Amino acid sequence: MIAQPIRIVPLHPGPAAALVTQAQLTYRGGPLLGAVEVVTAFWGAEWLADEAPLLTQINDFFLYILDSPLIDQLGEYSVPDTQIGHGSLAGTEILTDTQPGSTVTDADIQNLIQTEIANTKLPTSSANSLYYVYLPPGVTVDLGGQLSCSAFCGYHDSIGGSIYYAVMPYPDCAGCVGGLHLLDALTSTSSHELCEAVTDPVPGQGWYDDTNGEIGDICSWQTRKLGNWTVQLEWSNQQGTCI
Repeated sequence: MIAQPIRIVPLHPGPAAALVTQAQLTYRGGPLLGAVEVVTAFWGAEWLADEAPLLTQINDFFLYILDSPLIDQLGEYSVPDTQIGHGSLAGTEILTDTQPGSTVTDADIQNLIQTEIANTKLPTSSANSLYYVYLPPGVTVDLGGQLSCSAFCGYHDSIGGSIYYAVMPYPDCAGCVGGLHLLDALTSTSSHELCEAVTDPVPGQGWYDDTNGEIGDICSWQTRKLGNWTVQLEWSNQQGTCI
């Protein structure tokens, strides 16, 4: 296993980065999400008020994207034991039992997910579950000393190698908006983490490139429109480019 595999959405680099032509993802034998079951968890009372319209848009994005050509293109990363196909939005919840502070750690987020599963606020984890935690404005996420809006715009990981999750800080900075509208920035970074979590849910144990990272890292901040939504391009081993 890679010691510290890349699993973050980096800050926008400014001018579009050049395509990586020598990338080659290889399969490391770990789990894949064959029919991903996304659960969106919106942490904080702000999602009941000012951010409620954005919450609806994010859920509408997942309803569309999980049954779209974006998932179809991930089929090339199927393995004999797991065929990658369309997923579903398996649940959504606004979490207000506790409020996030101005800074929350990855440990705080892991504890939140496990607590809310135990309290049945969030669905019980299955082999295909992927919990997305969306933070409200003004909250910084601390990932092992790296801070959102300073070092990253989102990330995914696993709890104990079996509960898969993605963390989406609110894009409060230019580096996490990347010249896009706020919603487009969020759907782009959410699609980045979605495709990485499907193909490498335990970072470094699924499809990974030792130099370039995961499927989305190779193509960070290269976007396209799919339906009404902005998504990030993802690396295709078969075509040798971001598509």
